[in-house]
Amino acid sequence: MTFDEVLDRVLEMLQRRGRVSYRALKRQFDLDDAYLEDLKAEIVDVHQVAVDQDGTILVWTGTSTPSTTSSQRSQPQPPLDERTARVESLPVDLPAPDAERRQLTVMFCDLVDSTRLASQLDPEDYRAVVRAYQQTCAAAIQPFEGHIAQYLGDGLLVYFGYPQAHEDEALRAVRAGLGILDAMQALRAQLVHDKGLRVAIRLGIHTGLVVVGAMGGGDRQEQLALGETPNVAARLQGLAVPDTLVLSAATYRLVQGYFVCQDLGLYTVKGVDQPIAAYQVLQESVAQSRLDVAVTRGLTPLVGREEEVGLLLRRLAQSQEGLGQVVLLSGEAGIGKSRLVEVLRERAEREGCTCIIFRCSPYYQQSALYPVIEQIQRRLQWRRDDTPETKLAKLSWWT
Repeated sequence: MTFDEVLDRVLEMLQRRGRVSYRALKRQFDLDDAYLEDLKAEIVDVHQVAVDQDGTILVWTGTSTPSTTSSQRSQPQPPLDERTARVESLPVDLPAPDAERRQLTVMFCDLVDSTRLASQLDPEDYRAVVRAYQQTCAAAIQPFEGHIAQYLGDGLLVYFGYPQAHEDEALRAVRAGLGILDAMQALRAQLVHDKGLRVAIRLGIHTGLVVVGAMGGGDRQEQLALGETPNVAARLQGLAVPDTLVLSAATYRLVQGYFVCQDLGLYTVKGVDQPIAAYQVLQESVAQSRLDVAVTRGLTPLVGREEEVGLLLRRLAQSQEGLGQVVLLSGEAGIGKSRLVEVLRERAEREGCTCIIFRCSPYYQQSALYPVIEQIQRRLQWRRDDTPETKLAKLSWWT
């Protein structure tokens, strides 16, 4: 494609999505750094329809349609006075679209046997239980920037990918679901102690295309996603046993390798023509990044990084001789920094070294010690469903 054609497609994508990462543009259009810089200058400085955020993301700020296409540019232009008249005849503010198509990950969460609970409790007590459950779920969803679209009585409908989009919506949804299950353990213990009640929940997650827009009339309007995706998420929730999380095949493919899942087989559900595959999430795997997942499938040889690899190996040799070394490896996303570190790790472990890896996470920006806590939990092999007594026993074994 020519530069103008790439520019047109990027502008259309940016207006449609609102935010696009440079990393995604480089991957989709096979751009090098210089090409990307020229593209960014054209969009930010010349057309002025987007702004750069943190040097990693383009954020759409324009209100009109993208610039003219390449075919339009090649056509003869009318005289200046005619063009001015046309511009003045256009409306100043173009109306926003009523709805938009989105790839969305939808999570449906429901309280088990809510009818039985409502019959056992006074309405005020039941309301307090439901509110506590909803607040617990909302607190677990918030770090992953999920959007609670509706509180459906004792159920929650949650969107990942709207109104704010990320490149890892499915991962965020599953981690939020596991976080809800963890948080509900503390609430369950409190309700058993205070009211003698045992509450349980079920969660279902599905990823697919939807149309999001305002629904309702008068003063009562909500931004809702319509299509098969929310319905499938609700059906999967109904398949889950209490206190478990079930995924569709579409979501499972996006998170495969990051979580340990059990294949539940095919199910025929109401409203869906074809049987759907269901997977129960058991726990997070040891993989913490895309590279960790790729390692299990086999990596392609590293090419063209002999100098950088040699530098890292020389620093490793010096550290083995007792001379402590620190190497800072920095650069733009997608250039292979993690791959270089993986080469160093493989070499170090072959030579009998112990490798300890600490990783930050965008989901825990408010926890300064998260990398240390995560490392300790992985070393101790603490599981999500471990009791405090089991965790203490594992800790005692290590010490």
